[in-house]
Amino acid sequence: MSAKEKKAKKAADVQEKVPLKKRVWREIMGWVWVIVAFLLIQSSLVQARVIPSGSMEQTLLIGDHLLVSRFGYDAGVPLTDWHVSLWKDPQRQQVVVFRPPLPGANDYIKRVIGVPGDKLEIRRGAVWINGHALEEPYVSMPMNRNETYPYQSVTVPPGHYFVMGDNRGNSYDSRYWGFVPRENIIGTPMFIYMSVDATEEAWQPGHLQERFLAYANALVRPRLVRWKRLFTSP
Repeated sequence: MSAKEKKAKKAADVQEKVPLKKRVWREIMGWVWVIVAFLLIQSSLVQARVIPSGSMEQTLLIGDHLLVSRFGYDAGVPLTDWHVSLWKDPQRQQVVVFRPPLPGANDYIKRVIGVPGDKLEIRRGAVWINGHALEEPYVSMPMNRNETYPYQSVTVPPGHYFVMGDNRGNSYDSRYWGFVPRENIIGTPMFIYMSVDATEEAWQPGHLQERFLAYANALVRPRLVRWKRLFTSP
């Protein structure tokens, strides 16, 4: 018997001598630490999100799966609503994930248009910041030139942000409900790790059956995966 085989046999003998109860306990604790590490990462470093609506088309499509960086923006305690804002502040025209100031609403993803102190105006469908027209090559559907909004000519207060969707004709954003407090901002998307062409219903919160069917269809019909979008940044 070689030295390697003897060593392996000795290790197996030692393992057999460990009581079953202790081995089970070690296994359980190993998984507990894995779960704790996962929760800590999700609460302070990275989260996975999926796009459920067309408000950010064409930058983000329905069914795009994102990894969102929370690093420097927000950190929280797992399984609780407690969180704290960190040192990074979003910049103008940056895409962010945030908790909208709307009762019972799920997290939104929009683009920061106005930062604290900005004087923002919407003139005939165009955005003006501090007296200058904002260049917005990412806009897929412009605003109606004749439409007016509740928040159309505003000064962004300290510690708040004005956000809008890139699909201006299909986005419920700061034009209608106002500003996003800094403490509500969760993070910013890093890249798209999966993109599945399926109905909007499949990606709504709680629609588990529809989501399972969307993934199953993508396995059977790989053309439903938007391969060219994978690992691209919004």
